[in-house]
Amino acid sequence: MSGHLKSVPLVAPGHTRPVTHLSFSQIQDDGAYLLVSSCKDGNPMLREWTGDWIGTFLGHKGAVWSTKLSPDSSRAASGSADFTAKIWDTYSGEPLHSFPHNHIVRTVALSPTSAHLLTGGQEKKVRVFDLGRPDADPDYLGEPGGLSHEGTVKSVVWVGDHTGVSAGEDGLIKWWDLRTRQLATTLSFPNPITSMEFSPQTKRLVVTSGKTVAFIPAFANGSTTHSLTLPYSPSSATIHPILQDRFVTGNLGDEWVRVHGMDGEEREVLKGHHGPVHCVEFSPDGEMYASGSEDGTIRLWQTTPGKTYGLWQGNTNGG
Repeated sequence: MSGHLKSVPLVAPGHTRPVTHLSFSQIQDDGAYLLVSSCKDGNPMLREWTGDWIGTFLGHKGAVWSTKLSPDSSRAASGSADFTAKIWDTYSGEPLHSFPHNHIVRTVALSPTSAHLLTGGQEKKVRVFDLGRPDADPDYLGEPGGLSHEGTVKSVVWVGDHTGVSAGEDGLIKWWDLRTRQLATTLSFPNPITSMEFSPQTKRLVVTSGKTVAFIPAFANGSTTHSLTLPYSPSSATIHPILQDRFVTGNLGDEWVRVHGMDGEEREVLKGHHGPVHCVEFSPDGEMYASGSEDGTIRLWQTTPGKTYGLWQGNTNGG
């Protein structure tokens, strides 16, 4: 693309092992937002929207696979290979409660009111914890105590007030009525689900499975799913939350971040990481996206290179 400014990412160091998951907060009252990262070093990190480090959550004894922030960013939830999910106070960094599991916890999600926690992982079960009664036994989605999926649960998200969505290596996406704890509907893919994120602005789930990227109505209301087949197998995908005209992917087959149009056309290939890219995520204002890699770094990329924004003020090289 002639005349196109080169994307120069900001590098956010600090992790010592591969970065496994990234999640932005909602835009806060002051117009800013936060970024939380998960890592195999077991220490989730909280950052300002500029990429500046705020703090590290210390307490897990194994790789952390998923960390999410509450809507007001006062709480964080994390899931780890140490067989626990934890709730954290983001102001003090202190753990508020630890929820034991019988196997690796791969994914967590907080309810919109921060009153409940969803977890899933290698037990193939999805649990619902009442944070108002943290010592009470959890509820299980599906048959009491039974399996929620036939494979590892790779992602859980909370959609609206009463709907949980889970995605598994069994290729199934399941919508659950959290009032009855029963299955509402299912969508099947021919390959294992590798990632699923909820885009609240677009009200869509962004799912990767095999070489497919799918944009699915989050409320399973019968609207059309938009699916694309790529020439590679994406590890993660994220859609522009405002324009909805492009999506970004990571890929375990190389070290690059790719930008595609919604027709699947490859627009950009961004080079900077020194290892496969495990996760990508757009900021809630769509001005940038973050990527996390096997190389242990997070890179922040401008959606519009050269725009005066955040730490790029006076720091962007148009080379």
